[in-house]
Amino acid sequence: MKLPLQITVRNASVSEAVKNEIHEKASKLDQFSDHIMGCRVTVDSPHRHQHQGVLYKVQIDLTVQGSELVVKRQPHEDIYVAIRDAFDAVRRQLEDYERRLRGDVKNHKSATRARVSKLFPQEGYGFLEAPDGQEIYFHRNSVLKDAFDRMKIGTEVRFVEELGEKGPQASTVEMIRARRGREAQA
Repeated sequence: MKLPLQITVRNASVSEAVKNEIHEKASKLDQFSDHIMGCRVTVDSPHRHQHQGVLYKVQIDLTVQGSELVVKRQPHEDIYVAIRDAFDAVRRQLEDYERRLRGDVKNHKSATRARVSKLFPQEGYGFLEAPDGQEIYFHRNSVLKDAFDRMKIGTEVRFVEELGEKGPQASTVEMIRARRGREAQA
């Protein structure tokens, strides 16, 4: 952390042990990012409830390069639990921030078009012919909307290819509805 930790306490009194806990948790955040500029922690006891006693609310404002991460947790009657929950939440946000910086973003596979080339309805599987001529296995369970029983040879589908035990296989197979305009022109 480039700037010293700031701890603010409102409407409550906290012990040195609580402040030490906050310091310890804040210093551990440096393990997750080198981009932390500063950290402000606010401990507040907004209301006294007759049945629950004192509730502690912990807010963390973490300044990182180009952004600010803010965590406001639900109040809790155990101050250590409130601190733990708030720091766990800001740590998750910090990890997400670092993943975005590195460019570690999930790439969703795009769907490819194909036609059903072989179909074995009794056994519950078939093969698709991809545009490049490759034959790809698919199972009844990978067909969306229970459409396997409506498939015929030549049915157009969209699918996502995965590597199976015996080679390429299709997952999330979806039938493409024929457009009525095309049928009328044919």
